[in-house]
Amino acid sequence: MQTEKNVRRRFGGFRYLLGRKRAGGADHAPWRSLRYRSMRWWSVANLVSNAGTWMQLTVQNLLVLQLTGSAAATGLSLSVQAGPGLIMGLFGGAAVDRWPRKLTAGLSQAVLGLVAFTTAALVATGQLNYGMLMALAAVTGLVATVDGPATALLGNDLVRREDVPSAIAVGSLVHSVGRLGGTALAGIAVGFLGTGAAYAANGVSFLFVAAVIPFLKPVSEALRAPAKSREGTEETVASVGAAEPEIGDRARDGLAFFMRRPRLVALAAITGLSAIFGRNYQLTLAVLVTGPLAAGAGAFGTVSSVLAAGGIVGAILAARLRNPSVKLVGALAAAGALLQVFAGLSPSLIVLLVLVLPMSVVESVSDTAGTTVLQTDPPPNMRGRVLGVWRSASTVWGLVAPPLLGLLMEVVGARGALVAGGLIIAVAIGAGALLRSRERISWLVPAPAPAMAADYRSVA
Repeated sequence: MQTEKNVRRRFGGFRYLLGRKRAGGADHAPWRSLRYRSMRWWSVANLVSNAGTWMQLTVQNLLVLQLTGSAAATGLSLSVQAGPGLIMGLFGGAAVDRWPRKLTAGLSQAVLGLVAFTTAALVATGQLNYGMLMALAAVTGLVATVDGPATALLGNDLVRREDVPSAIAVGSLVHSVGRLGGTALAGIAVGFLGTGAAYAANGVSFLFVAAVIPFLKPVSEALRAPAKSREGTEETVASVGAAEPEIGDRARDGLAFFMRRPRLVALAAITGLSAIFGRNYQLTLAVLVTGPLAAGAGAFGTVSSVLAAGGIVGAILAARLRNPSVKLVGALAAAGALLQVFAGLSPSLIVLLVLVLPMSVVESVSDTAGTTVLQTDPPPNMRGRVLGVWRSASTVWGLVAPPLLGLLMEVVGARGALVAGGLIIAVAIGAGALLRSRERISWLVPAPAPAMAADYRSVA
């Protein structure tokens, strides 16, 4: 009997980590979203899709180089594919809000599969040229403005609201595994079957996802999940929508809703600052390692591996969240920024490696928390357009950050860019938190009563 108790005590925490709920308490198991059968199928479909996507992205760069021999043309192809997200993000989000989600996601996946098969056929017949490839990349980017929010929100609909952080974190892990697998498979496919094989494989992955979608069963509670009000009490999404009747169903109404939601604006400000002045570690740390630390390209490979490992650890930790807030996102972003400052001052590679791991963990947890707020804060009828606004904003960050950061490194060096960027993020977040706290205090302190006459004299 005593032995059985010891075994339970020893392995109880492990069972909890794998998904068992402790009696009498809230469930924070990181894999709890996988208890839903539809979520398990969706995760498998996403793994296949991510592997296919990274096969195509890896081969696309090689294909552009083969066609043009220009590195600038390679960069242009990626910009052409990302461009529609900047221009059409709002309209793609509006389409997701207006059309049935499963149908929208299934059709967008099928169209992306058709584009991939078309590219594979053109490669196999030798008829593909640079202009055609750019046109196909633009079509892919255009369809992605609908497919991105549709598939993201469909995945969240498969679990209860409190399990959305787990679903997002599982998706992050699936993305990482799919990226590693897809990159490796791309080399094998090109070596044995030619460039077109990677596009064909990606087409098959899209069709697999499209075939799985009709069998997914959304959780009914996900469509009417409670939202937190400013006072901390729960209110239904229906009541939230009723409180804002002026918001319509047009694409631009999504932007209006976003700008009137202080927590979403704050989330965008935090994420934008972090994206521009931090997190571009593949650029800043590469220059730091090969420059001031004089450690060589091989050492940067080690740094990249530690970053990847930290991202996985962070995703597991983030999956235990239930109701993350913008405050948490801001605190994590500020902590990551301070770690970035110390990383910029690292005297050796060993010290840098010690700092890189928590930097990556904090970034991963912050990303999952922020994505959860973004996808659950708006009422269901606005979530597609909110994600459309976010896609447009993130495209701007993606286009602005690399050249701005490169210019900053030219002026102050890699160390200076890391230190200055970290300080900008931390100071901005701290100032925002201070202003917010003052606003809240002003709400609590009653305004002085209007001046009253000392007495009223009779004129009689």
